[in-house]
Amino acid sequence: MKIILPFLSILFSLTLMAQTSVTSTATAEVIEALRAAEIAALNFGRFSPETSGGEIRVTPQGVRSSDGTVSLSGGQYNPASFQLVGQSDATISIILPQSSTTLIHQSTGKTMEVYRWEMNNITNVGTAVLTKGTLILSIGATLKVGTVADNPIGKYSGTYVITFSYN
Repeated sequence: MKIILPFLSILFSLTLMAQTSVTSTATAEVIEALRAAEIAALNFGRFSPETSGGEIRVTPQGVRSSDGTVSLSGGQYNPASFQLVGQSDATISIILPQSSTTLIHQSTGKTMEVYRWEMNNITNVGTAVLTKGTLILSIGATLKVGTVADNPIGKYSGTYVITFSYN
C-alpha cells in the first residue's frame, strides 16, 4: 500500500500539470459599403431593321457596329457606365447577366433581345480593383433585331441586373 499511494500522487500531479490556458485576441474590421450608381444607360441608338434585321453591337469602348440588313442611323449610342465606390484598393467581383434581357416596345409589346454582355473583353464574371476607392466601369452588349413587322417603329426598353461584390 505504501507504493501505491506515492504512485497515485504522481499520476494526480501529472494530470493537473498537463492542462494550460492562454489568453488570445480576436479582431474584426468594418469596411466601407460597396456602392454602385448608373452613370449612363446602355443605348443602342437609332437604326432601321430594313428587310430582315440582324444585330447591333455596342462595345464597352463605345464602338457600335451592325450586321444583317440593320442600317445604323444618327443619334446617341453608348455602353452602360457605372461608378463603383468602396474600400480603397479592394478587389471586387463583377457578374454580368447570365441570360438575355428583353426590351419591350412601349405601345405594341413587341420585343428585342439583348445578350452577349461584355466588359473589357471579359464575359460573365470579372474582377477589378477599386483604385483609391473608386472605379468607372463600362459594359456593352449585342441587340438582336427582327424585321419591321417583328420590331415596329418606336422606343423599346427593359432592365437587367449586374452584381458587384467584394472578394
